[in-house]
Amino acid sequence: QVQLVESGGGLVQAGGSLRLSCVASGSTFRISTVGWYRQAPGKQRELVATITSGGNTNYADSVQGRFTISRDNAKNTLYLQMNSLKSEDTAVYYCNSKLNLWRVYWGQGTQVTVSS
Repeated sequence: QVQLVESGGGLVQAGGSLRLSCVASGSTFRISTVGWYRQAPGKQRELVATITSGGNTNYADSVQGRFTISRDNAKNTLYLQMNSLKSEDTAVYYCNSKLNLWRVYWGQGTQVTVSS
């Protein structure tokens, strides 16, 4: 079982920045694809960005060029640097870890609120 604990959310003005962190337990972090998803009120959860064990990244079009995903395998930690934040980025952000189809884990989420 993998536990994921997010931190770094909060209230920020439009145009500002936040850095989210997600610390994973266990020994499978370094071989897992990990990523960030978000869910705004009344909307479905959507992909924000993912990063593979080899460092390949994938971003949603809506955040491309503004957000940067990275990982530190030595610290079992995933990051999301969010710049030029917009009101539409307001959501609960969830950390995700996927080793295979049967071993997928989620964090409890951290709230990000962007005021316009």
